[in-house]
Amino acid sequence: MLHISSLFLSYVIGSISFALVIGKLFYKTDIRGYGSGNLGATNVYRVLGKKAGLIVAIADLLKGTFACLLPQILNSAVSPIICGLLAILGHVFPVFAGFKGGKAVATATGVLLFLTPLGTLTGFVVFLFTLILSKYVSLSSMLAGIAIFIYSLIFEEKVIIALSFFISVLVIILHRQNIKRLISGTENKLW
Repeated sequence: MLHISSLFLSYVIGSISFALVIGKLFYKTDIRGYGSGNLGATNVYRVLGKKAGLIVAIADLLKGTFACLLPQILNSAVSPIICGLLAILGHVFPVFAGFKGGKAVATATGVLLFLTPLGTLTGFVVFLFTLILSKYVSLSSMLAGIAIFIYSLIFEEKVIIALSFFISVLVIILHRQNIKRLISGTENKLW
C-alpha cells in the first residue's frame, strides 16, 4: 500500500501548479491567460515579475526533490527515480489544471538535483552561461538538459543515463515551438 501511496503522491505533488497557485492567490491572475500561457516560472517572471517567477521556480524545483524523498519518508521500497519521473509527468500533465502544465525544467532539475547533484551543477553552469550570452531561457534550458545527459553518460549508472536522456528529450519536445521561434528569430529574450 505504501508503494502505491508513494507513486500516487509523487504525481499529485508534481501536479501542483505553483504558477497557477501564486498567480491566483497573490496576484488575482490566472497566468494561463497571459504571456505564453505556460504554467512555468519563465512566464510568471514575464507577467508577474521577478519575485513571483523566482518563487515559482524554487517551488517547482522543490516538488521534484520532495517526490524523490517520498520513498524514504513513507518507508517505501519504490525507487526515487520512479517517484521523480511521476512528479515530472505531473508537472507536464497536471490533474489540477486540465492536464496542461509547464515544460518540466524546474521540476526535472529538482529530481536530478537529488539523483545527480554534480550533473545538475554542470547543467546549471551551462544554463547560466548560455542565458548570459543569449538571453534565451528556452535555449539555455535545452542545452542544460543535454549537458546533464552528457555528464551522466560519463559519470553515472545506466538508470540515471536513461532518465537524463528521457528528460533532455522531453524538454526539447516541450520546447518545439520555442525552437521554431529561435530559428525564425522571433523568440522572446528574458531581458
